Amino acid sequence: MTSDISVQADTQGAGTTSDISIPLEGGAVDEARRRPGAAATVVPAAFVERFDGYVAAKARPGEPLDDDTVRAYCSRTRQFLAWLDGADVDGDPLVDGQARDGAVRNYRAYLLTVAKRKLSTVNAHLTAVDDFLRHVGVGPAAAKRQEVPKSAPRALSDRNRTRWLRAAQRADARGKALAYVEYYGGLRGGEVVALDVGDVRISARKGVLIVRFGKGGKYREVPLHSQLRAAIEEWVTERAGWPGAAETPALFLNRRGGRLSTRGAYDQLKAIAADANLAFGRDGDLTPHSLRHTTGTNLVRDGVDVVLVAELLGHSVETARHYSQPTEADKQAAIERLTVDE
Repeated sequence: MTSDISVQADTQGAGTTSDISIPLEGGAVDEARRRPGAAATVVPAAFVERFDGYVAAKARPGEPLDDDTVRAYCSRTRQFLAWLDGADVDGDPLVDGQARDGAVRNYRAYLLTVAKRKLSTVNAHLTAVDDFLRHVGVGPAAAKRQEVPKSAPRALSDRNRTRWLRAAQRADARGKALAYVEYYGGLRGGEVVALDVGDVRISARKGVLIVRFGKGGKYREVPLHSQLRAAIEEWVTERAGWPGAAETPALFLNRRGGRLSTRGAYDQLKAIAADANLAFGRDGDLTPHSLRHTTGTNLVRDGVDVVLVAELLGHSVETARHYSQPTEADKQAAIERLTVDE
């Protein structure tokens, strides 16, 4: 069902099938992330046409959201539409503004009280729903976001970081380079697989990775850490002997000579995590995004200016400030310091 260049996404029996460049929830990437035993969400027949139009719009060239964000938005929109199909609402929420506001507020209550979603997850769902509502022309709903206690983004502990890096060192050349780009470069998963050979600039003493179209369409250049530089040079040398090396501009190739897919990179990182004895995935110690968060957290806590961290990772300054927030481990350690009378 999934290829390394495009994905044939269907609506799981709810309507049409179309070839697009973004794997949806029914695709292999999201199959890997879905909880074991969970079925793909079906788009109700009444909403198939509008959902397909949304998917097509997200797949057009120039879309400012990166592929991972688009996949998440499509998945969350499917879940909203499935809920909406059975909800008791007045009017048509996809046409009427008052009906829209009431429906989205009810959906927020459902996510909190029935689905038992975390506050941050509820807010993420509402953001995705608003994006869909803008597409259908009714505009975002007047539904307040949940107040989320501030804490540091999820990052690896020092011990697990060391285990990860040692396992990456044992991986093959491609796996090692992928792992190092995620950690030493702090790139998003979609940014990694979008790299071309020409996006790596290495001189006698230094080098940079060029991210041409990051989140929000932002361009940035990331200086190469010495470990990452060595890993990329090793991989580029090996890559020259792979099928498709001369014809495909992609930095990371699959075994057939095409561009490595997000799923392919995910599987490679998962194998390295297994070697490090780290659970990988949504509920594990490690996710592709937690490597990026680990980079940001380490930089900020080592005294690097937050403005510079934002520039390196392609964040806003406000987002980068989150790396200075305490982690759950920090909070627990602080509590344990209280005096005990024994």
